[in-house]
Amino acid sequence: MSGFGLLLRKELREQARTMRLPAVVAVFAIFGILSPVFARYVREIVEAVGGGQFEGMIPEPVVGDAVVQFTKNMGQFGVLIAILVTMGSVATEKERGTAAFLLTKPITRSAFVIAKVVAIGGLLALALAAAGALCWIYTAILFEPLPVGGFAAAVALVWLSLAVFAALTFLASVTTRSALVAGGIGFGLVLVAGILSALPGIGPYLPTSLWGAADVLALGTVPDPLLGPVLANVALAAAAVGLALWSFRRQEL
Repeated sequence: MSGFGLLLRKELREQARTMRLPAVVAVFAIFGILSPVFARYVREIVEAVGGGQFEGMIPEPVVGDAVVQFTKNMGQFGVLIAILVTMGSVATEKERGTAAFLLTKPITRSAFVIAKVVAIGGLLALALAAAGALCWIYTAILFEPLPVGGFAAAVALVWLSLAVFAALTFLASVTTRSALVAGGIGFGLVLVAGILSALPGIGPYLPTSLWGAADVLALGTVPDPLLGPVLANVALAAAAVGLALWSFRRQEL
């Protein structure tokens, strides 16, 4: 993959220069802090707003509520951000002619695609690591410390779910010339996955179901099944990237 290192540095510099890197990390970090805070004080907030009408109706918050709130926020806002940072990654460069210009140099198309995939995956990993660390700290302060290994595994599962949707959106970005179309496809796939997750046969193997498994892992218990869903989602992400690479190699820019 001639030019991979050069292109990866270009992608990382672009993330920093356009403020995409600090902005994404900051948003994830905010939700990492707010998740345990909201879980801890939502009862008091609702009772205060309701003027005592809801007193006793909401159960006492427990540490599991903080975990569920974290995975819920990452599953909603994290997926949204993953799609937004991915949808124009290739489509915009094709539309502007940047991709064609770069490929006139001694750079392979494989390097062009893989550099973008690594940069996007690394951005999501860094942002989730920051959010996870802050969530763990505030959960320990407001509730009790979570098992470090289990919580780290839970964050990795959440990253895998975001990586799947990012990979599918990336495939759409490669096969279209519009970032908006690619983003629409990405959001549409999230809705489809959410609907299909209710089906017992395939539901556990969809990326949206990894959030429930992450809840269990964070509390120190291994969910069943786990290996099958993980392998299925790794395969899905790899297939999306592979198809994107195959398609990009055959395109006229």
